[in-house]
Amino acid sequence: MSTQRLRNEDYHDYSSTDVSPEESPSEGLNNFSSQGSYQRFGESNSTTWFQTLIHLLKGNIGTGLLGLPLAVKNAGILIGPLSLLVMGIIAVHCMSILVKCAHHFCRRLNKPFVDYGETVMYGLESSPSSWLRNHAHWGRHIVDFFLIVTQLGFCCVYFVFLADNFKQVIEAANGTTNNCHNNETVILTPTMDSRLYMLSFLPFLVLLVFVRNLRVLSIFSLLANITMLVSLVMLYQFIVQNIPDPSGLPLVAPWKTYPLFFGTAIFAFEGIGMVLPLENKMKDPQKFPLILYVGMAIVTALYISLGCLGYLQFGANIQGSITLNLPNCWLYQSVKLLYSVGIFFTYALQFYVPAEIIIPFFVSRVPEHWELVVDLSVRTMLVCLTCILAILIPRLDLVISLVGSVSSSALALIIPPLLEITTYYSEGMSPLTIAKDALISILGFVGFVVGTYEALYELIQPSSAPIFINSTGAFV
Repeated sequence: MSTQRLRNEDYHDYSSTDVSPEESPSEGLNNFSSQGSYQRFGESNSTTWFQTLIHLLKGNIGTGLLGLPLAVKNAGILIGPLSLLVMGIIAVHCMSILVKCAHHFCRRLNKPFVDYGETVMYGLESSPSSWLRNHAHWGRHIVDFFLIVTQLGFCCVYFVFLADNFKQVIEAANGTTNNCHNNETVILTPTMDSRLYMLSFLPFLVLLVFVRNLRVLSIFSLLANITMLVSLVMLYQFIVQNIPDPSGLPLVAPWKTYPLFFGTAIFAFEGIGMVLPLENKMKDPQKFPLILYVGMAIVTALYISLGCLGYLQFGANIQGSITLNLPNCWLYQSVKLLYSVGIFFTYALQFYVPAEIIIPFFVSRVPEHWELVVDLSVRTMLVCLTCILAILIPRLDLVISLVGSVSSSALALIIPPLLEITTYYSEGMSPLTIAKDALISILGFVGFVVGTYEALYELIQPSSAPIFINSTGAFV
């Protein structure tokens, strides 16, 4: 299979997924025998509606979920859940827009499948503006650019997450007990700076991304799925117990922190890149809209419940990842380690997307005997780049908010409504639909600008020092 074909029709299974389907990588390689020969109906290895639902759920549940309690704090205990609900409705609407436009071009061009970038390119070619039609190829480049930024941003988040969680587990080792219920004072043993932890992970992650075989990566995906599922069950089991009186929590947070909520929330909801591949692999694609709505309803309920329960449990002490608030007993320290193991292996799956876009550009320009050296060198440099960016922005909450505001808002909120306008405007659209699409894109753009500004401002001039100690309801 050519690299270009992999890029166009397979790797988008992982665009915006924090945990990729364990069987999808190996399936993806077998789905295409030649360009354009993929059959959507009747394939023996097509997915059932239940498998598609599971893949959709796994693709939307990852590190963004763990940052939502802090996001609720930045919006308020009343405004936070309501905003998550509204954002979930808008996000799934934008996903349905993308699927509808992709179907439109599949029928018009008699193609079995178009990906996100191709859909945007064809949408610009249908635009009534001659300038947009002449520059339609930039639509694919724009989507690829934001996809690269998003996925490498995820990788930066993973560096910070791994460093913060391992640092906390190691520093609290001398105070870790087997009793998770008695109040105890946490005594932390100072170790090295979190940036040094990031550097210590660097060589291992470099070796991990040298694995280029999707079948091997599918094994890592399965391991990540298991560890993260077990961790989430244990996390919920803790936060539903002995919730403190919430009367002291603000219903509405200061407006200045709301853009940080937006960045974190859209980071969590940015799963739009996976909807077209999932729909394309279904045995009965007509059922996909229902699966999409049911799956995203479950995801939204999970986001709202964890965000609210986490904030109610830990209050103002909530940190960038809720795992950092868990008690210092071995049971919950194991949750941090399990989730970290899952995140470590998921790094390679997230890295696969930008690698398949960037590496062919360099490999195609060198002699054949240099291809492997250049391939591995580019992979090393990209991992080092994500590590350097994580070191420059070592606060997990700000990294998540910044990535969400910069790139996730473009892919999930800004581009799909504009795509609908360019696709159907020439065929006739109601003024109400145009106004609705314009409003969603404007809201996404405002969130992009204000969220990015606030995240950068907080990074340069923090309003309060980040919390580095473990602080939970189980400790004094």
